Amino acid sequence: NPPRLLLAHPNTMSDDTSAAKAATVKDEANKLFREHHFAAAAQKYSECIELCPNDAVYYGNRAFANLKMENYGAAIQDADQALALDKNYIKGYYRRGSANLALRKFKEAIRDFRVVHRIRPSDKVVVSQLKTAEKMHKEALFAAAIATDDDITHAVEKLDLEDIVVDSKYEGPMWPDDEPLTLDFVKAMIEAFRKEEKVHRKFMYRILKEMHAILLKEKTVVDFAGDKITVCGDTHGQFYDLLHIFKLNEYPSPENPYLFNGDFVDRGSWSFEVVMTLFAFKVLYPSAMHLTRGNHESRAMNQMYGFYDEVTAKYEKKMVPIFAEVFDALPLAYVLNNNVLVLHGGLFSEDGVTLDQLRSIDRFREPPNEGLMCELLWSDPQKGTGRLPSKRGVGVMFGPDVTTRFLDANGLKKLIRSHEMKEEGYEEECDKRLITIFSAPNYCDSMGNKGAFIHVDRDANCVFTQFDAQPHPNKQPMAYSSYMRQFGL
Repeated sequence: NPPRLLLAHPNTMSDDTSAAKAATVKDEANKLFREHHFAAAAQKYSECIELCPNDAVYYGNRAFANLKMENYGAAIQDADQALALDKNYIKGYYRRGSANLALRKFKEAIRDFRVVHRIRPSDKVVVSQLKTAEKMHKEALFAAAIATDDDITHAVEKLDLEDIVVDSKYEGPMWPDDEPLTLDFVKAMIEAFRKEEKVHRKFMYRILKEMHAILLKEKTVVDFAGDKITVCGDTHGQFYDLLHIFKLNEYPSPENPYLFNGDFVDRGSWSFEVVMTLFAFKVLYPSAMHLTRGNHESRAMNQMYGFYDEVTAKYEKKMVPIFAEVFDALPLAYVLNNNVLVLHGGLFSEDGVTLDQLRSIDRFREPPNEGLMCELLWSDPQKGTGRLPSKRGVGVMFGPDVTTRFLDANGLKKLIRSHEMKEEGYEEECDKRLITIFSAPNYCDSMGNKGAFIHVDRDANCVFTQFDAQPHPNKQPMAYSSYMRQFGL
């Protein structure tokens, strides 16, 4: 992770020598940035800051690297520092506005974009982006104003499958009304998805409806017992990489259980295909396909990062609230064989949190902006001890001492989480008691990382498999989210 925002340590070099050295390091950082090595670039920009702590540009550059890594809280801090040093530094306003936009802090974002617009009133890009931010704010206000409890909690209940007729001209996979889901149908559905063909919406709605019924019976923290399970991290709409996982490790089955640890959707442009494939296997094998909720299984994130627009483009808008209600029902965590906790994000802002407290969380809602549910979806580990505010702007950063205390107090051997891109697809920390697993290789077609999954046995032994990104049709990430793509987020 990039260092937190700190003023430079005093150095003994002359100002001219420091500036020259910083300029050289900046060139190295810029090269790393162009090659999409954003974490390494951020580290180099930090070196520049140590050499020249009063140069706003270096903070602005690190803010840009943090934006690319989705570290929006850190980007705001860097932009704040840049503007404290130079109130006329236009990129500081722009980058702070972009970070606030990503956090759905629309008023703050619009305020900064208006500053940029006053300075560059004829810049067409600036004008367009300010209008986009204002439009997003208006849409969010309108959606909040018209939302009702029925919209949030009764969409599945209102769904009447008998009203949906399969036209005689339809030639895709069929699922007879009076038959349960079969592996043959799931395979045919996957093959249709692979060819970018649509499967009839009636069958998609039926999977969602049956999925919801299954999830209602599951606990907030699910206990799993078995000799082995494959744990996968974020897949983020990278359908062809999901198929590669199944090629390497075979399809889910009662003899081959999986746990996908959240963030199935957004960013990638086949989010619908990913989540429906996972849901179909859950309906087919409820005890062999296990799913936890990620921070992207939420209304706020899906509106920003493409999933809702993708569903509307591929099927219809009325399917969106169905997904929202199903996502609300996803479990928040798993305990594997009483010794491994699996959750999407991380640990908590206070010590003393117990598994029983997690079991008692009311999960059937949009994730809040604070509290246990928020933190387990959003938090990240850090190398240093203790806790710090999150680099993302939501959740907390927690050190290895926090991890050790939590695991020991709850009688656990390991914590497996996801939520962060890792160059090798996984990372072990805290004497291998904390594992991050990420299963979206070459994330967003730009990061160059590997993907990975884990085989976990009954005694918490872990075996990692790495894999590379697979070819896919010519469709860019965020293809259905013109808003965020416009801002380079």
